[in-house]
Amino acid sequence: MAKVLQSPSEIFNLLLRYRHIAIVGLSSRPSRPSHFVGVYMLAEGYDVIPVNPRESVVLGRRSYPSLIEAAREHPIEIVDIFRSPSEVPPIVEQAIEIGAKVVWMQLGIVNEEAAQRAVSAGLDVVMNRCVKLEHARFLGGQNLVGLNTGVISAKRLRCVPVASA
Repeated sequence: MAKVLQSPSEIFNLLLRYRHIAIVGLSSRPSRPSHFVGVYMLAEGYDVIPVNPRESVVLGRRSYPSLIEAAREHPIEIVDIFRSPSEVPPIVEQAIEIGAKVVWMQLGIVNEEAAQRAVSAGLDVVMNRCVKLEHARFLGGQNLVGLNTGVISAKRLRCVPVASA
């Protein structure tokens, strides 16, 4: 049964089960969070499909103006949304139309009505979570690009006395 998923085990299972992810709003600008997520998910072996009408190529892949057009050439299981909450409903409608399995709204994105529409149509929904952070949390990728490098640690430093002159 489809539902809004927020528990760690449910999210973990989604990330293991589905490998084809359309990122709506994926930017070619490296400073954008969507770009960072796309790079990470590609590095982790996911099939990343850029969906952004303002881009022609992102991360060396063709960018599509809509999910409908992307689905003509790619299987899409997860629709990862980097758009404002008010822009989510038409994206959810496209996700339903193409037969996606999951609608994933990134950090800061919550649209309860769109989530219920997706659930009613049989899709699972994740809201206000980052797919990259969730993947890294469960599958060990937090050491990439400065996370979990040991620079900041809860371990106590071993103090070594310094000889005085």
